[in-house]
Parts: sequence; C-alpha cells; structure tokens
Amino acid sequence: MNILGVIPARYASSRFPGKPLAEIKGKTMIQRVYEQAKKSSKITNVIIATDDQRIVDNAIGFGGEVVLTSESHLNGTSRCHEVLEIKNSQRPGFYDAVINIQGDEPFIDPGQIDQVCNILINRKAAIATLAKKIEETEDLFNPNIVKVVFDKMQKALYFSRSPIPFVQSQPKEDWLKHATFYKHIGIYGFSTDILKKIVMLKVGKYEHLESLEQLRWLENGIDITVDITEFESVGIDSPEDLQKLINKI
Repeated sequence: MNILGVIPARYASSRFPGKPLAEIKGKTMIQRVYEQAKKSSKITNVIIATDDQRIVDNAIGFGGEVVLTSESHLNGTSRCHEVLEIKNSQRPGFYDAVINIQGDEPFIDPGQIDQVCNILINRKAAIATLAKKIEETEDLFNPNIVKVVFDKMQKALYFSRSPIPFVQSQPKEDWLKHATFYKHIGIYGFSTDILKKIVMLKVGKYEHLESLEQLRWLENGIDITVDITEFESVGIDSPEDLQKLINKI
C-alpha cells in the first residue's frame, strides 16, 4: 500500500501566529515534525502542505518536500485532499491512503504514524485514528482535550469535549476510579476514496455544536476505527506551551 503523509501547516493562528516557524533548539517546529514523520516505516512520502510562502521557504531550506496550497481551506483535511489531487494529477491512482499528521507535535512518535497506517493496511479501515487512556481528572474535564468512546470492534461511537461516558451517582473527582476514559489523539488516516468523499460533506449539527470535524463523518455513517496508544503526544497550542516544552529538553 502506498501511503501519503501530509503535514498541514498554517501560518495564521489566533493563539500562536507563525507557529510552524517557531524555533525549538535550532530547528523550526515544522522541520521537527517533518523529520519525525520521515522516520515512519510505513509512509511512502511526506509532504508539508501550507498556504504561506515563508513556510515554503523554510521547508525548502531544510530539504523538505512542500506544496503551496489554497488559502481557503477551513481545516487540515481539505488541505490534505488538495495535496492528494495534485499528486494524482502527476501520478494517477498511485496513493491508496493519506495520513493527516499534526503540524504542532514536534516530537510525534513515528510509531504512532505506523500504528495508524497498520489500521488502514490490516483492518481495511476507511478512517483510522488513535486514543490514549486518561490518567488525570484535570484532563477528563478539560474541554480542550477531546474524549472518545468506541464499541467492541473499536469503531468510534462519539467524540466530545465533555467527559464521556457520564458516571451516574458518583462524585466527579472519583469518575476515573469507576470507568475508563480515553482522549483522542488527533492523527487521522484515510483511504483515498473516503477522503474524496468526506471533503464534500456539509457541516453537521454535532460538529457545529462541539467544533469537532470528525462528528460530521460519524453523522454521515462513516466508520472511524480507533486504536489505543500508550505514547503521550505533546501538542503546542500557544507560546506558553512551547516554552514549557523547551524547558524540558
């Protein structure tokens, strides 16, 4: 299976403008993500997808492959689709799947990328993603940490910013003692056919309420297969997050 890894990278950000070019110990964030993604044993090719010439120039400078995409994309999924269309115009039908790799996780584990690829390869999943067990009550009730529940076949039932499931008749501080909760790790794998389909879907009512794109797919009856990871990924949402990371390395 030929798998295209795409790293969407926007320059504009309300919380952290220019985040992909933020420096971490002598390398930009986007360079670190790219280098980690290139370590995957399952990815055929890795491409940075951006709407800003400054990120293009930086990528070329460190030898990364980069595509300048439209500024009109509302999310990384549609940006990944544009890259797929560009690649299909050059080599029709070559890629079987696309992995959407978060551009703000400079130390993403290549093993997690391989894990998502394996879901697509071995389980013939339409969409694949990861989840990790929640260990801290603070994380459980943090709306910025997305929670997921899934069935016995590891198909996602729902994603939410609220804690799910609700533990009835137990104080919230004890919920982790009475149920297992999972947070969503925001890496996705798509078969090329399903990627072409989902970018045509209209915003769903649950997506609108929770501001979670994956709810659009569930609402349209598309399966999302979830695998469990033990690795704690670190995403950078703000300059404060970046400084905390730099202080640790």
